[in-house]
Amino acid sequence: MIERPTVTVGSNRMEVVLVDGGVRLLGDREALGRRGEDLAARLLRGAGYRILSRNWRAGRLEIDFVGTRGGEVAFVEVKTRRPGPQPASEAVTPAQRRHLARAAAAWMRMHPGTGSSFRFDIIAITWPESGKVIVEYIPGAFDANGP
Repeated sequence: MIERPTVTVGSNRMEVVLVDGGVRLLGDREALGRRGEDLAARLLRGAGYRILSRNWRAGRLEIDFVGTRGGEVAFVEVKTRRPGPQPASEAVTPAQRRHLARAAAAWMRMHPGTGSSFRFDIIAITWPESGKVIVEYIPGAFDANGP
């Protein structure tokens, strides 16, 4: 597996991404989110999903993952957080659910005939500074009409 590029600045390792032939440093939150998405991708593949899209965008609409297994399409929202008062699984707000439902409808219009059914999943990752990472996978977490 290819690791995400890093650079060392002083005693800190910083994650970077390549952008138009240049390098851009990722902020702490963005780097945490990318690590969470990388872990989610491994989890989905390990569970037998074929990933059709990752970070799919159409205008302002975005879907973290679109995967398929057994004819069912899963639209997956990944939330990665440090430990805190709100669990990562509760970070997907009703507005974000509506946004994901609109994005899924756009994805389905652009990929007609993909899958015989669909659902919305959440992968919630709590990633402490040290210690064990906690991953909660919630298949069918909500439907297009609400929680």
